[in-house]
Amino acid sequence: MTSRTGCALALLLAIASACSREEHKDTKPSPSERPELASSTPPEPPPQLLYLPDGGDIGPPRAPGQQVLPGPWGHVGSRCPPDMVSVHEFCIDRYEDSLIDTADGREISPYYHPTRSQTQASYGRARRGMGDGGTLQGHTMAVPEPPTFQLKEDFSPRAVSKGGVVPSGYLNLTVAELACKNAGKRLCTEAEWVTACKGEQGRRFPYGDEYEAGRCNVFREAHPAMVLYGNPSIGHLDPRLNKVRSHGRPLLRATGATPECKSIWGNDAIYDMVGNLDEWIDDPGGVFVGGFYSRNTKAGCEARISAHTPPYFDYSLGVRCCKTP
Repeated sequence: MTSRTGCALALLLAIASACSREEHKDTKPSPSERPELASSTPPEPPPQLLYLPDGGDIGPPRAPGQQVLPGPWGHVGSRCPPDMVSVHEFCIDRYEDSLIDTADGREISPYYHPTRSQTQASYGRARRGMGDGGTLQGHTMAVPEPPTFQLKEDFSPRAVSKGGVVPSGYLNLTVAELACKNAGKRLCTEAEWVTACKGEQGRRFPYGDEYEAGRCNVFREAHPAMVLYGNPSIGHLDPRLNKVRSHGRPLLRATGATPECKSIWGNDAIYDMVGNLDEWIDDPGGVFVGGFYSRNTKAGCEARISAHTPPYFDYSLGVRCCKTP
């Protein structure tokens, strides 16, 4: 073999070797093509509860001991506003109503009739000392201060259904109707109110068929006028009445504060339909229902008073609105 032929052969062998190495390199899978290794840790299951920013959860039944606040949680996709509960063909407020000023949203004191003139009159009488023969507590208990605008301005009330607040008492039928109207709602008919109170199972009480002491805030051990005046029949416009406590506990409770007193509809509930405050309904003659905290009644959802005309009001009278969706 000549030296020239040997050089040519060596060159061909070098080229072939290089090509073989390139082809081998190209057949290796890229990182993105390599098979995933099986994980030794199984993936976490999806969450059992869907967190909602308003404090509610939608998910499986509660675990033992788990506490859930009373609303506003309602049916998913409900035809009713978030502050109301769906009952057959109507909606009803979840809680007894408190009042705000329609124009500016300012809170109206729940301890006075919601007009400027009546607030001035009740506040003035209370500051001067109402009646004779009062008890020691009646002479010493402080008078609640109404907001300045409630004493000095005319305003129009709007009903608000909210948990954990003092519901508004001292309402007459006219003001109760106006407050619901300003909220885009209306007074409930008696049939609607009683139906809602009895719950899906149609029971006489929100919790069952028989009266059970303490399940609702009714038939309490004390009467506020007796505590302040020594006489349960006088002083019913005193703004202090719904602030009276018995054995350290308030007679009038915040909305939803009696959790066993709930009328269940689906996965939702209506609170305090028996006791706490009597509630005006849509009856031109003047009817209020449900009983209030010191009323000695065991009639439950069928408790009914028709002895007063529409202009009448006192500390025990509130409202809860309805709406046709």
